[in-house]
Order: sequence, then structure tokens, then C-alpha cells
Amino acid sequence: MAKTDRVLQLLEALQDRPSATGPELARALGVDVRTVRRDIVALRDLGIPVEGERGRGGSYRIKPGYRVPPLMFTTSEAAAVALGLLAARRLGLQTDAALAKVRRTLPDRVRLSVESLEHTLGFTGEVENAPPDGETLLTIAEAIRRARRVQARYTDSAGVETARDLSPYGLVAHSGRWYVAAFDHLRGDLRSLRADRFARVEIAGKAQPPPPGFDAVASVSRSLARVPWTHEIEVVLHTDLATASRRFPPTLAELEPHGDHTILRLRADSLDWAAGLLAAAGCDFTVTHPDALKAALRRLANRLVLT
Repeated sequence: MAKTDRVLQLLEALQDRPSATGPELARALGVDVRTVRRDIVALRDLGIPVEGERGRGGSYRIKPGYRVPPLMFTTSEAAAVALGLLAARRLGLQTDAALAKVRRTLPDRVRLSVESLEHTLGFTGEVENAPPDGETLLTIAEAIRRARRVQARYTDSAGVETARDLSPYGLVAHSGRWYVAAFDHLRGDLRSLRADRFARVEIAGKAQPPPPGFDAVASVSRSLARVPWTHEIEVVLHTDLATASRRFPPTLAELEPHGDHTILRLRADSLDWAAGLLAAAGCDFTVTHPDALKAALRRLANRLVLT
């Protein structure tokens, strides 16, 4: 290990605990006590006030009240770093130590917002695209942590901008899009809103508490499955709910137990697409409606036979 890397690891070790003996630091870093002493001198030469107590039980600590100068992250940059590490953790990478280092180097105001983001963000799958404005996400996360409302301008899919008064309950990332699960006070109902469509977000008064047992990820998933499309489809799958759930994610379809079978409801612009989806379901099924889906399945069956 290069000396520079070793000295930085020693600094991290000292920041992680109130005090530590030379042998404790040596074991943590995988070096001998003599090397620890030399690296302590190197830290002092860099201006880091490492205090030491002499004797067999002697220990080292960073002078109380001293903080390593913060990295000069802007709020958006801090959000981008935190979001990248959270997404990496979602993919199975160990990022807790890296997140701790980022938090330690941030000014208090930004650090608290980043911590709020960590505790309020949920994922339905992999993050594929860039998130919306970092300050927007941090402000909403802060409002969730403090149980506060937010007031903002919101532009819907038709390009119409409206004022919103919301009690936000969670941030959810799905397929490269970022959503806010919130109670809309002007409409009196729960909503799943695209985070990239918010502007001029401000924290306001006390939020309305979420319903008991509210799950932001489940709420956004249900909303996405209910997005209006050209065709509304209902099919009885000849399999149990657990098996059906593994084949049809909640963002794609709504599932309901029906005895030994499962009712599937979904929306689609193309019945041919829906026919292909059902053909790959891996179980028998009965089409409830629309009848036009049966014709699309017959066309697909004929193509497969001819092939």
C-alpha cells in the first residue's frame, strides 16, 4: 500500500472513533505499531492535530472540535454523489463506507439534506438515466424527513403548469424516472408525480401524516400500472398469486387472488404486444376482456405455427 493511501486510511480510522491505541490502529490498518507512529507524525506534518498519550495504555485521537476541511461540493454535486452511491448499493455494491466519508466532508446543511435523501429514497429497479435537479430532490427529501409540506410548480404530461401543495411521503426511482409519492391537498388524493417536472420547490407547513403502513414504492408501482392506455385488459391466469407476481411486476400489472388462480389487469396501447406478453406467461389463462385480445392471440398463434 502506498504511504499516501495508508496515511489517509489512518486519518479515516481516527475520525471513526473517539480514541484508539497504537496496537488497535495497527490491527485495523494491517501494519505494525512503528508504522502507525511514523504515519501519525506525517499527519501532524500536514497540520492535522493528532493528540497522543504516552505509556502502555497510551492512545491517539484527533483534537476535539477539529474537523477536516470540507470538500467544496455544491448542493447539486453532493446530491449527484449520494444518488450514485445509493444506486450502486441498490445494485449490490458495498457503499456504506463511501457514503460515510461523503457525509463527513460536507457542510452541515448539505450533510443533513443528503442524510434525508438516504432515508427517504426507494427503488423499484435499476437506475438507468440521470436524475432530476439535485436541489429539488434534496428539498423534497428534507421535507419528508421533517414531515413538512412542499409548495411547488408542477408541469404535467400535457405541458400545463399548476401550483401544487403536497405532503410528500417518499422518493422512488423506476426505470430511469424519479417519482414523488405525495398527498395532493388541492385534489384531496394520493398522487405519484414525476420529480423532474417540479420547479420552485419550497418547504411549507406541517404535512398530513401518511396512511397507516404506507409504502411509497408500492404506491408508485400501483400508480404506474394504472396509467391510462388505449386498452384495458383483464385475464384470469391459471396459477397462484406468488407465481404470477414473479412474472408480472407491480409496475406492469395489477394482480388479485382468485381461488387457485390470479386475476391480471393491465393497460396497453397494443393488443399484439399484450398477446406476446401473455404468451410468455408460462401458464394457461382465460381472457375476460376485451374480445379483441382473443383475436390478437389467434394471430400470434397462427404466426407461431407457420414459423
